[in-house]
Amino acid sequence: MNFHEVAIRGMTMPALAMLTSIACAAPVTVQVSDASGQPLADTAVYAEPASGHLAAKAVRTAEIEQRARKFSPLVTVVQTGTEISFPNNDTVRHHVYSFSPAKIFDIKLYSGVPGKPILFDKPGTVVIGCNIHDQMVAYIQVVSTPYFAKTDATGKATLDGLVPGKYNLKAWHFNLPAGTRIPEQPLDFSGADTTATFRLNVKAGMAPN
Repeated sequence: MNFHEVAIRGMTMPALAMLTSIACAAPVTVQVSDASGQPLADTAVYAEPASGHLAAKAVRTAEIEQRARKFSPLVTVVQTGTEISFPNNDTVRHHVYSFSPAKIFDIKLYSGVPGKPILFDKPGTVVIGCNIHDQMVAYIQVVSTPYFAKTDATGKATLDGLVPGKYNLKAWHFNLPAGTRIPEQPLDFSGADTTATFRLNVKAGMAPN
């Protein structure tokens, strides 16, 4: 008998039942559409536990590339505590910055990979730009939960790993009108297949703010 078998045998029935429910929990599928009912890509979808208690987060990193005078991806969703690097794989130098309250930073004119990634340690929306090329813009949605995803071209996002319980499910898009509260709805997750929908007040075909 190995260590894991001993640990499982030593569990109480309620604990074992909880472990089984977590291991077998199905994903939550979220469908997001714009004001006209069309699928809305690049929407950040995330579930915050109603209790306020958050699961431990694995160390994560992310990357936002610069190429052809654009940031890629346009939208990045990360949990607080994530470090993001900004490699410049373009044919020209860039100067990446943000004045957003959630993260103010400035990476002066450079090529290649900057010496140190940026730590995003506060939740909120971070808009980044290039001080040389005004048309360059990208968005980082920093969330305080490990349960997050981004919608694809069909407007669909899948949240994995949720523990059964009550959550506040939120959907954010960079073209939501200024001052709009992030749309949310309650989610009572039992561990079974679950779907949710959002229709956001965003017009189809709008360019990034």
